[in-house]
Order: sequence, then C-alpha cells, then structure tokens
Amino acid sequence: MPIVSLIVEALRAYPVAVFWIATLAQALIWLAAPALFYDSPPGDLPQTLAIGREWQLGSWNGPPLAFWLAEIAFRAAGGRVFGVYVFAQVCVVTAYWAVFTLGRAVVGTQHATLAVLLMTGIIAFSMPTPEFGPAVLAMPLTAVALLLLWRGLGEERRNAWIGLGVVLGLLLLTTYWALVLFALIALFLLATGEGRDALRRMDPAASLALALLIALPHWAWMHQNGMLDAAASVPAAREALARLAAWPVLLLGIAALHGGMLALVALASGWRRSPSAPPPQVEGFDRKPLARRFVLFFAIALPLAATAVAAALGAGGTAVWAAPLVLLSGLAVVFAAGPRILIHRQHIVGGAWLAVLALPPLLLGSALLIGPWTGTFEPETDQPAAAMGQFFTETFHRRTGRPLGAVVGDARAAYVVALASPDRPRVFSPANPARTPWISADDVRRSGAVVIWSLADATGRPPPAVLAHFPDLVAEVPHSFPRGATGLAPALRIGWGVVRPQTEIQKSYRMMPVQ
Repeated sequence: MPIVSLIVEALRAYPVAVFWIATLAQALIWLAAPALFYDSPPGDLPQTLAIGREWQLGSWNGPPLAFWLAEIAFRAAGGRVFGVYVFAQVCVVTAYWAVFTLGRAVVGTQHATLAVLLMTGIIAFSMPTPEFGPAVLAMPLTAVALLLLWRGLGEERRNAWIGLGVVLGLLLLTTYWALVLFALIALFLLATGEGRDALRRMDPAASLALALLIALPHWAWMHQNGMLDAAASVPAAREALARLAAWPVLLLGIAALHGGMLALVALASGWRRSPSAPPPQVEGFDRKPLARRFVLFFAIALPLAATAVAAALGAGGTAVWAAPLVLLSGLAVVFAAGPRILIHRQHIVGGAWLAVLALPPLLLGSALLIGPWTGTFEPETDQPAAAMGQFFTETFHRRTGRPLGAVVGDARAAYVVALASPDRPRVFSPANPARTPWISADDVRRSGAVVIWSLADATGRPPPAVLAHFPDLVAEVPHSFPRGATGLAPALRIGWGVVRPQTEIQKSYRMMPVQ
C-alpha cells in the first residue's frame, strides 16, 4: 500500500486550510524578518514615507496611492515602520487570495492551492516585500483585476466589470505600468470570441470610463505641473530598438526569480525517477479552452510586454518590480501539468517546500549578522535609525529651541533621519529641488534645518549642491554612529551642519538701509 505524506494528504483533504496556513506562514515570516534584523527601513522605504507625508497628488516617483497608504499605515502604527511592514504583507496575502480564488474557478481548489504553494518559490513575493512601494501595492491590485476580468468575461457576471473599473483606476493611481495591463486586456478581448462578444456590450466601456475617472485627479495634476509633456517625450524608434538589447537580460532576471518554484517542479516531476509504487495524484477540473488561454496569455504576456517596454525606455528592473508581472506563473504551471497532477518524491518535495519558505529569511539574517565581519558588506538596513533621529533632533532643539522642521540632504541618511525624528520633519533635496516641491530653500532658511551629507573626503566639507543653497553653512565635526552589527565594518560617519532659523530681528536688521 503506497504511503502518502502528511502534506500531500492535507492538500487533498483540506486544500483551503493548507492555502491559508502556507500564506499566513509566509506573511508572518516576512513580518518578523525586518522587525528582527533591520535597524533602518530597507531600500527606498524612507523616501516613500517622506513623499507620502506631503499628501500630494503625485511626485517625480509616480502616482500617489502607494505613498498615501504607506503614510496611513505608518501613522496607524503610532509612527512606527512596523505598520508599513504589516501592510506590505497584507498586500501579499491579498494577491495570493486573488490568485487562489481565480484558480478555484478555473482548475479547482486543490490545484489552486498547488499554484499558490509554487508561488512561495518565487523570490519576488517574499524577500523584497518589506520594501513597500508602488510595486508591492500593484501586486494585489493586479491580481484582483485579473480575477474580476475572469468573472466578467468567463463567468459573465456583469457587476464584475464595475469592480474591474474601480480596481484598474486604483492601479492607475499606483503605477504607470498599469498601462501595460490595460493594453493586454484590450488585446485579449479583441483576440478572443468571448472578448469580442463582451465588447459589443457596454460593460467594458463603462469599466474603462470608471477607471479613467478615478485616475483623473492625478492626470490633471500631471497636466498642471507640465509632466504630461515630459511623459510624452518617448525615445525615438531607433534609440528604443537599440535599447531592446537589454531585453534578454531583464527576461533572465525574471526567470531567475523563479528558481525555487522550478526546483519544486523538478523534484515533483517524474524526471529520472525509477519505477516504484504509483505516486499520489491531486485532482482538478477539466480545463476550459477560454480559461487556458486566459491564464497562459497573462502569465506569459505580462512579463514579456513589461520587460520589453522597460528595455525600450531604458528602465531597470528589480525583484519587487517584477512581482506584479509573475502572479500567474504558478497557475500556468498547474495548467501545463494537466487535470491530474502526480507528485513524485512527495516527502522530498514537502521538505523542499519548507526549505524554500524558510531559507530566504535565514540567509538574510545570516548575511546581516555575518556580513559586517567580513569587512566588505555594509547593509543599508544596518543604519541605526533611532539613534540618528534622536541625535539630530535633540541637537537642533538645544541650539534653536524649536522643533526640527526640515532635513536637508540627498543621501539616504537624510530620509532615515527625517523618518526617525520625533518631529517628523520634511526633506529638502539641494541637488534636485524639483523632487521636493513641498519645501523651498527659503522655507528652510526661515524654519531652520539639519543638513546631512555622506562623507566624500576626510575634511567633511559639505557637497557643492548644499553650499550653493546655504553658502554660510558651517560644517560640524562629523558624527559617528555605532552599527547594530559592528564586526569589521567602521561606524557610520555622517557629515552635518545646522541652518539656524531666521528670527524677526535678523530679518529686520537685513532690511535696514546702510547709512
């Protein structure tokens, strides 16, 4: 009698419970990892919160929704970045739920659970997610949009088109890459008989109109600030074709993110498997032709189209950027495997899945703890954010008797200090003031600020961009902050100075005529 592993038996008997246990386990792991190992927020998250603090309808970094929600999560957690980490994992869980729900409709509950378990092996859904931003928010919005598109097209639920319009509108308020999804949806509707039938009704048109209406305030803001003209300046055809040489590199990067999933598929397949007892099988639905075309089209076309556009525009790709593009990879593998999936090496596959789940955070923690002892690795998350924010805030209080209203600087440390300061100051970019339109150099002079820069030389001299705006700035003795994991890495040294606020007496004195 063949022995069935506990994981496979649970998958066949309680697929919904397996889905939720696996999904929530991954979310808890990547909620605990940054809380345990990060002394400062990862990547561009400090910059994201600096933009979100201003509640503008847009910025140089794109549409506003992700920045607003990051700020809401930050404030809801009492001014702690942990709230943003929680919201990031809510986005991941929602994306998994949408893929699972779509899978239940087209391949059955057991196969849908298999698809989500395979998604655990795609690194884009795990390690980069604490760095919340537009790409992380685009994950659940894209997944829900595809679910609603299937319900409207494949199940002929007319109310799903209204929901699709709302979600696509929110996606347009999140990232400009939503336009790629818009184009692919239009292409799929035109290329399939069911899609052309749907286009004869008003539902898709109403959905599109609703999406554009939701995104209208941001596009009006872009027009008011002259950004539509800049967005229209796409590269010439010859230049775009030359840039397409980078397309295979981006595609290889997308494929590399699937390493864990491909390992699970290889182990579960019958490749190089000697004959023995028949392996357990997991049953699913017979595939409808439209469902097969739907899943395979968006699983393949999304990464192909987005990477081609990115290459033509000269944009780079990151792991977290790729997450919305590979949402249907697991479901596509399940479709390719057929309605009856045999799981070979079931005990090894179960252990491999647990390894795929636990190994990335263990490697991350090991790198952050051991890396500094090599003397060659200084992680940005090792910056002591709390100590930096406290030192510069208290120093400004003592010297001026005022709250810290602004931090001047282009280095990442300036955004970290602004985030960690109890006064939650604004950030002013001296090198590119257009990126911080909410505050000007004159505002900084009136309210005062702490100026922070990376030390380019031993003298600690401020950068030219800083001196251009504040020529009278006196550089203080660079301050050193011990890192969380010191090792062989030197302490973090920050160059700094204080712009004292203008008093009414000073302003009156400057206005007095010379005798």
